[in-house]
Amino acid sequence: TGCGGGSKGADGDTIKVGGLLEMTGGSASFGISGKNGIDLALKKINEKGVLGGKKLSLVVADTKSEASEATNGMQKLISQDKVVAVIGPNQSSAVIASGAINNGAKVVDITPMGTNPDVTIDPKTKQVKPYSFRTCFIDPFQGTVMASFASNELKVKKAAIYIYAKGLAQFFKENFVKNGGQIVIEEAYLQKDTDFKSTLTKIKAAQPDFIYIPGYYQEVGLIVKQAREMGINVPMAGGDGWDSAKLPEIAGKAALENTFFSSLYSPDDTSDLNKEFVAEYKKAYNTNPDVFAALAYDSALLVAKAIEDAGSADPAKIAEAMAKIKGFKGVSGEVTFNEQHNPIKSAVIIEHKDGKQTFKTKVNP
Repeated sequence: TGCGGGSKGADGDTIKVGGLLEMTGGSASFGISGKNGIDLALKKINEKGVLGGKKLSLVVADTKSEASEATNGMQKLISQDKVVAVIGPNQSSAVIASGAINNGAKVVDITPMGTNPDVTIDPKTKQVKPYSFRTCFIDPFQGTVMASFASNELKVKKAAIYIYAKGLAQFFKENFVKNGGQIVIEEAYLQKDTDFKSTLTKIKAAQPDFIYIPGYYQEVGLIVKQAREMGINVPMAGGDGWDSAKLPEIAGKAALENTFFSSLYSPDDTSDLNKEFVAEYKKAYNTNPDVFAALAYDSALLVAKAIEDAGSADPAKIAEAMAKIKGFKGVSGEVTFNEQHNPIKSAVIIEHKDGKQTFKTKVNP
């Protein structure tokens, strides 16, 4: 039966890994990019194999961009498909919802882009979830990064916050005020809202010189478009949820001028690892990788490293090995997991120019 034979997810020369991804629904671009990244990583991993030549095989479950479906998908991957580890989802709400399943079953889940602190920490007990990891930085750092950028680079003093992602908004607000700025108005919207003109009228009246919109590209695109149509021409910014090729289609290229977002990755990064990854990704998919592709790629490599370091396909041993990973070099930067299963890594600021993402600056932790 070979190394790890007879254990969960190891069938002969194949080890099954789950991909719990947003393949359909409102955030489908996240999951599709993520699967592309994982597929590319597995192609690289399987050239050598793990545990003496075993191949990793991906089993995908669709979250349909819903937290409840993520829970169902996690249950299926673990109970029916017998995977030894899971990559995904990208949405924090879905990772948190499905986390009870993989932690109960003692199977590692690593989310490429779930930035909410509660992904790896139980908010009630404040204890680390032993089988939950992430490849991205967390909301406190991301909100802090954009507050510093707004204050120090854009030199703005009065900000409006238009909230969907409360975690990012909270940490942006705290640090923007700490930097000497003023929050002149706070408003909120819901996922799947489409008409933002009434709220934008209130924001315009408050006369901010900057608007922070932490949320996902579907609503953000409409907000930016409608704001520009109303003559709101101040700089706008958000978090990694802005990172989608769909955003310029929704907002329009002209509307996106003078907008920025924080992210973990830029295809313009000049490291040799990233240059190789971008070339391979463009060859395979005829487009540049986005952050979801890059972080999913690194997530798959981290799973393979944990399996190799564990010397076993046993999920409990994989978890122990994952927690000990230090100095892993990925396309999105170097990863060392801290005691809360969060990686310590840099952030980048991306600017939109003529509808295209361009690297603006890098902010270290």
